[in-house]
Amino acid sequence: MLDLSRLRALHAVRTHGSVGGAAQALGYTPSAVSQQIAKLERETGTRLLERQGRGIALTDDALMLVRTAGEMLALAERAEVALEERRGRPAGRLRLAAFPSGARGLMPGVLARLCADHPALEVRMSEIDPHLSVGLVARGEIDLALAHDWDVAPASAPEGVRRTPLGDDHCDVLLPAGHELAGHEPAGHEAVEHEPAGHAPAGRGALVVADLAGRRWVCQPPGTVCHDWLHTTLRAAGQEPDVAYQVAEFETQVALVAAGLGIALLPRLGRGPLPEGVVVRPLEPTPTRHLFALTRVGVSHRPAIRAALAALRRAAAGGGADAAVSRGAAASVGREGGVGSPGG
Repeated sequence: MLDLSRLRALHAVRTHGSVGGAAQALGYTPSAVSQQIAKLERETGTRLLERQGRGIALTDDALMLVRTAGEMLALAERAEVALEERRGRPAGRLRLAAFPSGARGLMPGVLARLCADHPALEVRMSEIDPHLSVGLVARGEIDLALAHDWDVAPASAPEGVRRTPLGDDHCDVLLPAGHELAGHEPAGHEAVEHEPAGHAPAGRGALVVADLAGRRWVCQPPGTVCHDWLHTTLRAAGQEPDVAYQVAEFETQVALVAAGLGIALLPRLGRGPLPEGVVVRPLEPTPTRHLFALTRVGVSHRPAIRAALAALRRAAAGGGADAAVSRGAAASVGREGGVGSPGG
């Protein structure tokens, strides 16, 4: 009889395209995955992987096995869920994913609570962008993913994947302290009090998109949601953003702003404390991203999944591990009924 763990390793290689990717998803070392594949080759008496350029490819026999393995893994998962439900307590392996600022701003508290409250759980987490994590959830490689989308770029969950709202996260414009917009009051705008997460000084009032024309930007690279939002919004207002610096890490963006090299648009979640040389200004209309959890419909009633969702809801409503979710985000959770809302 074929070993299920070895079939899972082969299935992961197919899903992630490499032994290294499979190892990261499964929580193994690459050598351990290679050993599992080698044992499966001996069991089946056939070659499963072959060299293709600098990478590897699955043989025809391996592809046939992967199709069968997917069905077997789904059956095994349903059996595990049924057993966990019968026991009535969260147990077994729980594979989580979170986008970077969510991993930084919410997940430390979530993981600590899960480990403390449910010692029978074996929790694993990977930092994965939302556009990748949705596919991993749909394929059963991840049990639950913390994801987000934006007002201007809504994301739909594929069939069989449930989306559970967790609240909203708002963005602000970050400016060097000496920037002309740092204390500028736009025409027709009244001064407002504003103290976003990060405790950097706030300007006199909210900016509008027209104020951003001709500014030099620090922005995330193409293909990211933040990059797409900035370009979509400014182009809709007849502006072409001048992005001088493309960097993925929020901390690097903040450092470049503090050095006077440009301005940036950053969410509040996971932003962390800001240096004295950075001024925060709100923007109207406020750029908003929606936080949600993704789970497969077939396992959403699993006790471990329910425990993870409950921990995420508490973290989002209470500000997370470092209180990085703004008061506006917490209020949005209340308005949307996020703490008790059904998935959908």
